[in-house]
Amino acid sequence: MSAPQNGIFTREEIEAREERSLAPYGMRSRESHGRRFPEPEHAYRTAFQRDRDRIVHSSAFRRLEYKTQVFVNHEGDHFRTRLTHEMEVAQISRTVARALGLNEDLCEALALIHDLGHTPFGHAGQDAMQELMKDHGGFEHNLQSLRIVETLERRYPDFPGLNLTWEVRESILKHKVKRDQPLPDEYRPDWAPLLEAQVVDLADSIAYDHHDVDDSLPAGFITEEDLAEVELWRIASAEVAKRYPGIDGKTARRQKVRFLIDLAVTDLIRTTAGSLRAQKIASIDDVRTAKSAVAGFSKEMEARKGELQVFLNARVYRHHRVLRMQERAKRFLRDIFHEYVRNPGQLPPEFQSWAREAGTERAVCDYIAGMTDRFAQEEYLKFFQPFERV
Repeated sequence: MSAPQNGIFTREEIEAREERSLAPYGMRSRESHGRRFPEPEHAYRTAFQRDRDRIVHSSAFRRLEYKTQVFVNHEGDHFRTRLTHEMEVAQISRTVARALGLNEDLCEALALIHDLGHTPFGHAGQDAMQELMKDHGGFEHNLQSLRIVETLERRYPDFPGLNLTWEVRESILKHKVKRDQPLPDEYRPDWAPLLEAQVVDLADSIAYDHHDVDDSLPAGFITEEDLAEVELWRIASAEVAKRYPGIDGKTARRQKVRFLIDLAVTDLIRTTAGSLRAQKIASIDDVRTAKSAVAGFSKEMEARKGELQVFLNARVYRHHRVLRMQERAKRFLRDIFHEYVRNPGQLPPEFQSWAREAGTERAVCDYIAGMTDRFAQEEYLKFFQPFERV
């Protein structure tokens, strides 16, 4: 690409580059439905680049560093957290987007935001909040992500939330949508998700399948002998042995995980490209009205990934150490929730004010959902350990 005449690529020139380089079904920044609160465009950043930057600078994003993926933060410095998971999803998503001619900046923004509404302590925390809020409007982490970016983040004087583009907010709601979860009319429930959103959903599954294997081996939850019953691991082991005869230990394990990620990403790219041709997808409108998902894995890869996920569920997610942590985490959050509801005056002043507006239970839920693992543990000690210094 030739340099711009004045030596600077403006937003308009970056948008023109998108027009030339993206596939016809890739989402252009200039075609966004815009923001809820109108703002002047930036001189050097597109709408989706600006969204990505607002997400990265948000308080909720930074707190992901100390939120559980599978292993609680204090168990070790090398295990994935919600933050590193988001980064891995972003990396995979950009690779797929680049290969398929999709909008990389939009994919990155969606990857970095897709777990923003998760509670402390992983899925155990979500289960606890769902139970606690069942009579008070419920709790679901995608909806909580939307609450964060539309309401709870307070960084700008002219509007609540982050004022992200419509496409990013829509994609939050349509991330792994459940059929029994109605979507607001504002977000066009009759439309299928953008192809960028579909890719991020699948990149999410690639990331957590393989980093959970990579974390569980050194944690001692599973062994390579256990994994030998999984076809994907046998394929990876054979390939690594062929490429690097004599290699073993940590390096061999990491090469196997690396190979598996590459195998899944390659399958996703090729299968999606085939689906685009088979469904005659030639525009964003075609993506929106497609009768089935456009992005996806081959049937063979789906079966192999399914086998790996069954293995992880039985050997890792149901491991006694994980279950013990999950039960303790649920107790922490239940007890903290009830104590705050009993006496909302113990909430920080801004959440006391929010309780008067949103209702006590919802404000307490919002406060707890935003906590890191260690902050929730500290709150529990302050409430229920009588000799703990407050």
